[in-house]
Parts: sequence; C-alpha cells; structure tokens
Amino acid sequence: MRLLIIEDEEKTLQYLVKGFEAHGFIVTQASDGELGLHLSLQTDSYDIIILDLMLPKVSGLKIIEILRNRGCRVPIICLTARDTVNDRVKGLETGADDYLVKPFAFSELLARVKAMLRRGQIKSEGAITVADLEIDPKKRKVVRENKEILLTAKEFNLLFLLASRQGEVFSRAMIMEQVWDINFDTDTNVVDVAIKRLRKKIDKSFSHPLIHTVWGVGYVLDEKQR
Repeated sequence: MRLLIIEDEEKTLQYLVKGFEAHGFIVTQASDGELGLHLSLQTDSYDIIILDLMLPKVSGLKIIEILRNRGCRVPIICLTARDTVNDRVKGLETGADDYLVKPFAFSELLARVKAMLRRGQIKSEGAITVADLEIDPKKRKVVRENKEILLTAKEFNLLFLLASRQGEVFSRAMIMEQVWDINFDTDTNVVDVAIKRLRKKIDKSFSHPLIHTVWGVGYVLDEKQR
C-alpha cells in the first residue's frame, strides 16, 4: 500500500515513516504544506494520506479543501494537537475522513489506516439502485439522474452502508461502528457532519431527498419521504 505522510515535526515524521515501512507500506514524505500539496495532487500515487493540520506554507485544511474541490477521493487521516470538538468538525466538514489527536499511539493510527483501507475494498455482485440513485461498489461510482457524483472514500462507505440496507434506520453509534470501525467519543457530532456533507452531494441538487433523519433515532436512506 502506498502512503503519503505530510508532517512538519521531524521526529514525528521519521517515527511514522519507520513504523509504516516496518509494516510493509511504501511511504512518501513531505515536511511542509507546499511540498505536501504538490505530492498529494498526484492522486493516482497513494492509497491513503496522513496529514498534519498545522503545517508551514500551506495549512492542512487548505490541502484538504484543494484536493476535494479537484475531485480527489483518496482517504485522508488528520493528525493535530487541536482536540476540541469544533476543530474536529471543521476538519471533517472540509473533507477529511478521520481524525487523530496528538499525542497518539502508533498502534491506533495503524489500526485506523488498515480499517480505512478495508472499507475501501467493498465488494458486491452488482450495483445498488434506490430510486434514481445508482451505486457501483466495484468501480466505487455513484450516479443520480445520469450525473456522476464524486464522493470521498468515507462518504462512499457511508452511502453504501445506508443504500445496501435501504429503509433500515441506523443510529449514530451503529454508523460510527460500521463506517469508521473505531468509535469516536460519543459527545462528538462526526456522524451528523458526515451526513450533512453527503446530503449536500446526494440530495441538494435533485428533485427529492433520499437521506432522511429519524428524530431521536438516526438516519435512513429511502425513496419514501419520512
């Protein structure tokens, strides 16, 4: 697996490079945001990006914003010393897939990387269709009203989960467990942020919504209005 690490703290960078290489990853590294952005734009080169948010020259949030605006779907895990809920939400709203606060255990980061890569290997016998929404899990392609919709890896996995069990209501805890594998703190609204981003792409520009809120319970994808 090909991994890009963008981190300006030299000790942390080399610690991560050594750790991932020991587990068989091919690692490319960058110690500032400018080089990191240049490398990350080579989207066919990496399976996952690990990104510090507080970088010189170009911030981590800016890198995420540029990548997502250009349609890059490579999974991104953010590393940062900022541990407030608002900081985490801001990163996720920008387009990050996961978030880990410094200091952290390498074993946890490795587990999150492996979990994210597993989620990126969804297999199915055929496409899923809900109303005018079509999902091809093999090509990881989403189309609605003949218009292709570009999703991040995490957004695709969330949509696939909801669509594969159409009409079933998922609690936030169930979504966190099945989409993220590792639970976030229960006081965060990471699921709400992810749903908001997904709705903006899946529902906003179309005639009727497919993703519905079941108040006090969770979320459901269904062509019937809730």
